[in-house]
Amino acid sequence: MTNRIFLSFLRLPLLLRVLLIALFVFLLFGVLIHLLEPETFPTVVDGIWWAIITTSTVGYGDYAPHSILGRLTAVLLIFLGAGIVSTYFGTLAAAAVTKQDAFSEGKIPFKGEGHIIIIGWNERSKELISKLTQPNHSQMIVLVDETLESNPVHSRLVHFIQGKSHVDDTIIKSNIKMAEKVLITADRGNDELQSDMNSILALLTIKGLCSEVKCIVEILTAEQVVNAVRAGADEVIQSNKLTSVFMINSLHSNGDGLLQDFVHQLQESRLSSYMADDPSVGKSYLELGQELFSTERFLIGVKRGEETILNPSHPFLIKKEDQLLIFK
Repeated sequence: MTNRIFLSFLRLPLLLRVLLIALFVFLLFGVLIHLLEPETFPTVVDGIWWAIITTSTVGYGDYAPHSILGRLTAVLLIFLGAGIVSTYFGTLAAAAVTKQDAFSEGKIPFKGEGHIIIIGWNERSKELISKLTQPNHSQMIVLVDETLESNPVHSRLVHFIQGKSHVDDTIIKSNIKMAEKVLITADRGNDELQSDMNSILALLTIKGLCSEVKCIVEILTAEQVVNAVRAGADEVIQSNKLTSVFMINSLHSNGDGLLQDFVHQLQESRLSSYMADDPSVGKSYLELGQELFSTERFLIGVKRGEETILNPSHPFLIKKEDQLLIFK
C-alpha cells in the first residue's frame, strides 16, 4: 500500500511534487515548534505561519523560538525549507519559460474554435495574415508550417503550429474539427508539380480528419486542378492563371496603373455570395444592382447552378436559387 502511494506520488508533475513536499515541511515544522515551545507558539497555525515566513526569508519577527531546541529546529528548517521553496519557485519559473518557448516554437495545440487555418508561410500568407489581424478583425488564425522555427507574427490572433501539413498529428494540433476554413498555399520554393502534390496531400489529410471543413487550395499547374477537386477541395485558386490575366490586362492598359489601382480597391473590399431572397426574386439584374448600389454594395454577377455569370446582359431576371455576387 505504501509502495503504491509512493509510485503514485512519483507520477505527479514535478511542480506539484515540490509543492506537496513544501506543504509537508511547513506542517511538520509548524507542529514541531508548537510542541517544543507552546508558550511562544500557542497554536499549530502559529507554528505553520512561522515556518512559512522563515523559509521564505521574509522573517517578520512576530514569532521567534527562544529555547535551544527551538532554535536548532529553526536552523534545520532554514537549511531544509529554504532549499525546497527555492526549488519550487525555480521550477515554476522554468515551467513558465518552457511553456512560453513551446508556444512560440509551435508545439502547443490550439484549443479554440471558429478559426481559420493557413497552411504554409510565404508572401501571400504573410499579406493575408496582415489583413486578417487588423484592429477591426477578431477571428483567430492558426498558421501551420514546417520550415519556421518560431511564430513569425507577433499578434494575439495568430497561433503557430510547427510541423508537416500532411501529418495527422500536426493537423490535429490545429483543432481541425472546430475550424471554419482552411487555406492551403503553394510552396513556390519547390518544383510547381511537386508543390501541387504537397498541397493535394495536405488536402487529403485534412479532409480525412474532417470532411466538413471548407478547404481552399492554391494550385500552380492547370493539370492538377482536377486532382485537387477530386481530393475534396471546395475551391481551387489557380494563382499562375490569375497572374497571367493581370499581366495581359497590364499590357493593354498602356502602363497607366489602372490595374494596380483596381487591385488596391479589391484589397479594401470583400466579395461575398448571398442566396437571392424573396424580394430579389423576379427583379432584373439592372434593377437589383441599382438598389444594392444605394446601400454601398456593388452587384457584379450571379452564380446560377455551376455557371457564374458576370455582368449579364439586359434583361436578366433573378431566380430563386441564384447566388448574388456582391462587393461591399
